[in-house]
Order: sequence, then structure tokens, then C-alpha cells
Amino acid sequence: MIVADLSRTELARRLAGPGLRLRTGPLVARIQSPLPAVADGIALHYAQYPTTTDGEFADFWVRVARPRSLRRWFKSQACLFVDGRSPFAPLPLDQAFPMLEWGLNWCVSAYCHQYLIIHAAVLERSGRALILPAPPGSGKSTLAAALVHRGWRLLSDELTLIDPGSCRVVPLPRPVSLKNGSIDAIRAFAPSAKIGIPVRDTVKGTVAHMRVPSECMRDADNTAVPCWIVFPRYRAGSHLQLAAVPRERGFMRVAEQAFNYSLHGRRGFEVLAQVLDRCTCHSLEYEDLDAAVAAIAALDR
Repeated sequence: MIVADLSRTELARRLAGPGLRLRTGPLVARIQSPLPAVADGIALHYAQYPTTTDGEFADFWVRVARPRSLRRWFKSQACLFVDGRSPFAPLPLDQAFPMLEWGLNWCVSAYCHQYLIIHAAVLERSGRALILPAPPGSGKSTLAAALVHRGWRLLSDELTLIDPGSCRVVPLPRPVSLKNGSIDAIRAFAPSAKIGIPVRDTVKGTVAHMRVPSECMRDADNTAVPCWIVFPRYRAGSHLQLAAVPRERGFMRVAEQAFNYSLHGRRGFEVLAQVLDRCTCHSLEYEDLDAAVAAIAALDR
């Protein structure tokens, strides 16, 4: 069963009651929330995602709800709870769905140490993976959203999971987080993109999530071989620049974006070295999305 098989009433009942067990890639999250904004976000962005039965094991238990204080009613807020604990400060109520997405990312980076986790968008074509490591604000999610609408399969827009045993990328496709000017940029680039209602005044500015196209979900369990590492940087007014990066420098830049590289110790070094051995490394400075997508397509020739 997928989320789209549930009526809006049944979806809201599950979220407000026992929880919706939602599968994304290899992980299952039990999500609870009585908030309509969370139900609306899941109905839009996760319509094609499989659900599991109430008795099945869930990797995370995540709940988004109003706090038990005056803020429940006055200047209403939403709180995120993971396994009954609240790891973050409350946010305004209208940020409930982005809070869920940020919370799920936090769960993966905090607990899924069976993988080497890199802060990077990652996409696949013909079984080969393109990894886009970058700090926040570099335009990696914008570029990933553009590539998705030019034939690439999204594996993740935020967290690249490397299986240490095979050094392959494990898919974790979830909605693409777009911020500020990126929202209109993707609307102009891909008019068919399904983008949720923008939420303003978050810690990241204005945020809206883009639904993963249904064609990306057909092979959602297929891993991919790392082939290219591109370090993107959006810069207004710039001309496209795609340049080779030496592997040793690429290694250090990827290691800087790995959440749990040091935790894996020597094994983390060995896995990352194997990934870099399989890849060519490039830096990409861009403003125009069409030019950036064309430059990346040229790598696949």
C-alpha cells in the first residue's frame, strides 16, 4: 500500500492516532501528528511512498505536535519529538511540515551509522551516481531539482548514504528542500514541478519542498555506483565554470562534508578512498541552470 491509497480522512486518523509507518529507501519512520499541515504535506509529497503495517519495526518514531503550554494557543508553535524526546526548540506552527523534514534528516545523520553519510545531493543515471557535496547555501538542492527534471533519478537532495560493504550509494529519496530564490528558479525551469506552499521566516528564509517525480520512485530501491563528484557553487552574475579537481583535494572536501567520517575511523577513510578512486572530481560555479545541467550532462558522455 502507498500513501495515495489512503483517503485524506484515513491519513489524518493514522497520523493523529497510532502513526503512519512511512518507508523511504531502507528506512521506516513512524510519524505521528494531529496537525493538518503535516497531513497535507505528507499527502502531497509522499503520495507514491509505501506504508507498512502497524506492527512492523520502525527505525524512528517522530511526532510533531503543539507544545503543552500557553503556546498551544497563543502564537501557536509546533514541537518535534524523536522517540519521546524533543531535540530542538519549538517553531511557529506554520513551519510544522518543514520541521518534520528537518527532523527526519536529523534522525538519519544522528543514528544511521551503518552508512557513511555525506552532506550531499546525489542523483543516478544508468546505474551511475553523481554526488554533489556542498555546505548550505551552495545551490546543490536547486541543481538537484533541475537535474531531476532532465532525466536524472533523485537518490537524495541532502544526505548521501554510502554502504561500506559495497561502496555503492543507497537511495533515500525524499522531497527536495528549496529556499528563497530557488523556489521561483525551479518553477521557471520546470513548470511541471509540484512544489508545496512556501513557508516564510524560517531559520533558512522562505522554504518550499518539491515532490519527487513518480518516475524516480519506480527504481527507488536500486543502489548506484559512484561515478562523478561535483562541488557546486551558485554565484549570481557568474559565468559557468567547470574545472577538474585533483582526487586528493576532492577527498578532503568530501571528508569535510561527511557527518560521521571520524566515527567510522580507519574504515571511513578506506571507504571514502574507494569512492574517490571510482570517481572523477570537478568544481562547478554557475548561475544559469540550463548551462549547469548541460555541463553535467557532458560528463556522462
